[in-house]
Amino acid sequence: MTNRRRGLVLLALALACGGLAASRVSRLEREVQARVGPGVPVVVAARDLYPARPVPRAALRVARVPARYVPPDALASVEEAAGARLAGPVPRGGYVTAGRVGGRPGTRRPGPLRPGERAVQVRAAGGVAAPPGARVDVLVSSEPGAGAGRTILALEGVELLAAAGSRATLRVTVRQAVYLVAAANYARELRLLPRPAGDRGRAGGAAVGAGEL
Repeated sequence: MTNRRRGLVLLALALACGGLAASRVSRLEREVQARVGPGVPVVVAARDLYPARPVPRAALRVARVPARYVPPDALASVEEAAGARLAGPVPRGGYVTAGRVGGRPGTRRPGPLRPGERAVQVRAAGGVAAPPGARVDVLVSSEPGAGAGRTILALEGVELLAAAGSRATLRVTVRQAVYLVAAANYARELRLLPRPAGDRGRAGGAAVGAGEL
């Protein structure tokens, strides 16, 4: 066998072994993901953090971690912790949770509006049972004329900027602001549901009509 032919045979064997190894690694990755579940975004410390001063945004990052290993009060967005004073130190790579940010969710001061965001004030039936900085879902109930009334989950996980009595100021997009103003003018009732710390799940447009009761 010539050196050239021998080299081609060895190259083919190497490629075949590489393909088998890649296939095995891919299969193992799928098996691990099936066991631990899909990754979810969580805020972690990019370096050691201490409670003496506000946390700079650059000291935080978002990592994807299997949901089964994520603390119940984990934060999903860097904006929820940037500028806050921590209740205790967090080592590099550690979770930055709502419990660490001011000791409980909603105790930090909400940040300023970002491009594309608006602050809209609404009147919430039943009052506002959450502090500024908390996340709330918005339920809108239409007039029940001719049995067509219904209640829908209109917005999910919006930030509460301020609250006083039944008045609430929410951080929303322009489109969401237009919707809320229309709801305030034409709907029968608007109600806010506070979310637990770290709850970023989606309900997918839940709605109940008058005919279903």
